[in-house]
Amino acid sequence: MRRIRTTVVGMAVVLAAVLALGACGGGAAGRGGVSGGVSGAASPGGPEKTELLIGVLPVASSAPLFIADKRGFFKEEGLTVKTEIIQAPQAVMPKIVNGSMDAFLTSYVSLMTINDTGAAKLKLFQHSMGGAPGFCAVVVTKDSPIRTVADLRGKTIAVNVLKALGHTVVSAHLQQAGLRLEDAKFVAVPFADQLGALSSGKVDAAWLAEPFLSAAEQDGARQIVDTIGGPTAGVPIDGWGVTEQWLARYPKTAAALHRALAKAQRIAGADRQAIDEVVPTYTQIPADVAARMNVGEFAMEADRAGVQKLADLMHGFGFLKKKVDVNQIFAPVGG
Repeated sequence: MRRIRTTVVGMAVVLAAVLALGACGGGAAGRGGVSGGVSGAASPGGPEKTELLIGVLPVASSAPLFIADKRGFFKEEGLTVKTEIIQAPQAVMPKIVNGSMDAFLTSYVSLMTINDTGAAKLKLFQHSMGGAPGFCAVVVTKDSPIRTVADLRGKTIAVNVLKALGHTVVSAHLQQAGLRLEDAKFVAVPFADQLGALSSGKVDAAWLAEPFLSAAEQDGARQIVDTIGGPTAGVPIDGWGVTEQWLARYPKTAAALHRALAKAQRIAGADRQAIDEVVPTYTQIPADVAARMNVGEFAMEADRAGVQKLADLMHGFGFLKKKVDVNQIFAPVGG
């Protein structure tokens, strides 16, 4: 499948607006927005369930869902979609398991980690964003003596979550530079707090993803390595997850939801303006900032070799107990 990259270089970010992501969760999603559709009982031959609650993260990867809403794709399928801002898939697992939340945006790392723990049996329902150069990187202060990955020996590196995407991709670059994982110390620091931790000297380096990466560079931080490249080139970022049980219980609903999201995914992959139009409605990022933000690749399907690379890295670093055949994590959704 052809992969369409929609990366815009450069971003003049007002940090306060960026940090509002975690605090507010605004737009239609933050208000429990609803897309038009047929509410109430399902019609014969139509979706088994017509009213859905979907967890979204206030990041660019969620854009296809809001494109589908804006353009009436859910309504065409007889669906009413409500959204709820989430900060991490792990936090909403009780809702996912008991069925009160139907689907959610999840990183591939989180999905595989949750499956590995046995907390749920999740499937990747529809790919959203793949990694692209400029999307995430390790940064240091502008006056730091750290110039290369090898200089991270004995240093403290901030990542937003331990044993997640940042920890994995940075470890791969440490390994490539001839360092062992134990040669550097990783600490969990929320993205919103990493600039303060850097400037105060609590950490020596920080792994940041957009829009926080551009905000940090705007504030004077210096990038030492782009972590979507080299040993981590082609790794995926995230997609829409559901449980195996949900798929089995609502096959017609799953097919209808998939069709709507797939239509929007094609638009996101071909038209950057469509992304820019919806991002401010659920992230509280100003429109001019959203238009200059770096985003990844909105391809129709993930490169499974890239997914397998990510799974193998996670297992090799001890972040997963069991090896993963990534072909088993994708939902067989038709229609």
